[in-house]
Amino acid sequence: MPQTVTPGIEAARGTRLRWWTELPLILLVYACYTAGRLLARGDVSSAVDHGLTILRVEKFLRINAEHPLNRLFTHEAWLGVPADFWYASLHYLVTPAVLIWLFRSHAVRYRAARTWLMASTFIGLIGFILLPTCPPRLLSEGHGFVDTMAQYSSYGWWGSEASAPRGLGGMTNQYAAMPSLHVGWALWCGVMLWRYGRTRTAKTAAVVYPLVTTIVVMGTANHYFLDAVAGAAVMGAGLLLTPYVSRAAGGAGTRLRARFAVVTGDAPGAHASIVSAGCQTSAGEHIPRQRESPFAGGAEPSASPTDAGDSAPAPAR
Repeated sequence: MPQTVTPGIEAARGTRLRWWTELPLILLVYACYTAGRLLARGDVSSAVDHGLTILRVEKFLRINAEHPLNRLFTHEAWLGVPADFWYASLHYLVTPAVLIWLFRSHAVRYRAARTWLMASTFIGLIGFILLPTCPPRLLSEGHGFVDTMAQYSSYGWWGSEASAPRGLGGMTNQYAAMPSLHVGWALWCGVMLWRYGRTRTAKTAAVVYPLVTTIVVMGTANHYFLDAVAGAAVMGAGLLLTPYVSRAAGGAGTRLRARFAVVTGDAPGAHASIVSAGCQTSAGEHIPRQRESPFAGGAEPSASPTDAGDSAPAPAR
């Protein structure tokens, strides 16, 4: 008797997550993002103009919190040095850690969460291309900012070119400040920890991590306050687009699998149609394990009412 599989189980088998497919996908997306940042290097003078415009708007609205924070981090090494380490490393560690945690412990939620993160990242990349922005630390000294990562570079692996290791400053785009994906990714991590974390520690980290990251990016003079706001807005836009991106990706995946199945001959019914096309059982043959007919000697069976089907009715007696 053939084994039957319910559609739900079959769908689950077809869409089961595998780490060896997820890891290359994430690495590919991040490589595209990094390459896009490098290609988005715009004119330095326009990037400075954009930075000064943001600073003027903040001063007009009196929300330029990066000034007092930067002075605090500059004068207090016990705050500035940990902040530099936070900025240079945690988004490379915490974001992948949360992804792995979701993959292992909340697989049902993982795909949508991963799609949200990727969609938001590409939206941020569009922002880097359309609005290259000079960060506060690269403005002239008259604007009152100090590059804390350059000031405390002897404590870490970075030099005077953002968080890039010494000698590799050319591998980063220092004018990709708007929006702040440091804040955006931290906000994503916070939402995941808050929604799916079951412990008080997870809930606390969900609040502390994005909040401290926002303070750090301003205090180290790597971002304006409005960069942080834009980072949160980008994550909101990515969340709204996630269902559409998931639907488009699912449809594309289904079409690719169907085309591959046709090419390899694994499409449902393909083999059956080939085997049975034009074939009939010849006289004296029978299907294996089929019972022998009592009329094998040549006598014809009388047609049963079922066999008659739509034929002419039997004559009246």
